[in-house]
This record gives sequence, structure tokens and C-alpha cells, in this order.
Amino acid sequence: MSKPADTAASRAGLGDSVLTDDLSFLLARANALSLAAGNAALAEHGLRARSYSVLALSATDARPSQRELAEFLRLDPSQVVALVDDLQSRGLVERQPDPADRRANVVVATDAGRALFAAAAETARRSEVGVHADLSADERDQLILLLRRLAFPSD
Repeated sequence: MSKPADTAASRAGLGDSVLTDDLSFLLARANALSLAAGNAALAEHGLRARSYSVLALSATDARPSQRELAEFLRLDPSQVVALVDDLQSRGLVERQPDPADRRANVVVATDAGRALFAAAAETARRSEVGVHADLSADERDQLILLLRRLAFPSD
């Protein structure tokens, strides 16, 4: 297995660390790099990765509840409340009563939210190209398949 390129970390001896073969570390590091690039790109739309994710899911026909958003995004429900509050204050989403459960609300993107999501999604796609520049299209597709298996294990 190849080791990291000659970067400041590898020149300092960190590139030969046991961590360079540790899956959890590599996933966390790749996530950190991807999040930093994504957040920088999404900033032009006034979004960050988490608010973009809530907006993306609310722009679907799924009409997720706040609880479902929290479970899917693996966030504490209080974090989702804050994200939805922010998006709602900007007129991007609205809470609507869940027809299946009067005690719950679903989060639905407004027309402005759908328009912002469309623009932000294109920005996010362009950002991903830079993050994954060292991967071929086939490697990127394979990585996505493998990450899906890890992120959504079969029951």
C-alpha cells in the first residue's frame, strides 16, 4: 500500500505513522479535508455542510421530520432544531404539520430554498472535483459504493 506524498507531515516523519493504515483515521482525515473544501465553497451561498444537508433533504419529496433529519444525518436533535431555525429565518425552509403525526413537523424547502439548493448543489459538485482530483472516475465511483456500505450497513 502506498504511503502519503511528500508533504510537511511526511517530512516530519508523520507520514510513516501507523495512522496512515488506520481506516478510522483515514476516513476522519478525508472527511475533514472534504468538509473544509465544501464549507469554503458553500460559503458563497451562506451555507455550511450541515445546513446544506438539511436543505438538500428538505428539498426532496420525502418531507422529513426533524427527528428523521437528526437520525439520517447522525446529529443531536437540538443541532437539527438550530439548523432548521436558521434556514427558516432565512425563508429557505418551513415547518409544516406532519399529516401522519400531529405531534411532529416535517421540514419542507420553500421555492427560495429549492433555488438556493440548486445553485449550492452545483457549487458542491465543483468543490468535490478538486477534493477528489487524485482519483479516476472509476476510483471515485468505487469509493462512493464502499462508503455507502459503511455509512448504511445492511440490517
